[in-house]
Amino acid sequence: MLPRLRAFSDALDRQVTRFCIACLLIMLAISFAGFFYQLLTGAALSWTYSLARLFVPWIGMLSITVAFKRGEHVAMAVLMTLLPERVATWVAYVNIALIGVLALLLIWYGWQFFISTTHYNMVSDQIQIHNRFVAACIPVTGLILLVHLVDGTRLLDLADPQAEAEALARGEAD
Repeated sequence: MLPRLRAFSDALDRQVTRFCIACLLIMLAISFAGFFYQLLTGAALSWTYSLARLFVPWIGMLSITVAFKRGEHVAMAVLMTLLPERVATWVAYVNIALIGVLALLLIWYGWQFFISTTHYNMVSDQIQIHNRFVAACIPVTGLILLVHLVDGTRLLDLADPQAEAEALARGEAD
């Protein structure tokens, strides 16, 4: 069961990464469209910035899941190397537990925010996007973090250099 859950987590991570890239490309396309329009006509499109910035929360929130999946956080990695092995292992377990709590809070409060929001983002007179588009990134991030918690044991192996070396020798690590 665990290998299937890990495979699902890996596949989900690839899709989230693709989605973040797509959001970034859409933001760039919108910005360049506004730039070229102003270059050609001399007048600015007032809605390009407002529309492009709606993708920032999605990129920011989902990038948390991508970094978590890879066990990447520069400050934490440096801190873990400075700690004694026993303390580093304990901190890694606490970190995984706190990520689980954070994921549950993101789901709970994010869903409440998503359901209760009634505002629209007024991009222009003709373009109005419901705030639920932005609010949805919060519970979605929590759900993805919960899925990635299945990789918690792999992340704990990353906190232990000896275990990581053994996993590499067995061919189990990425």
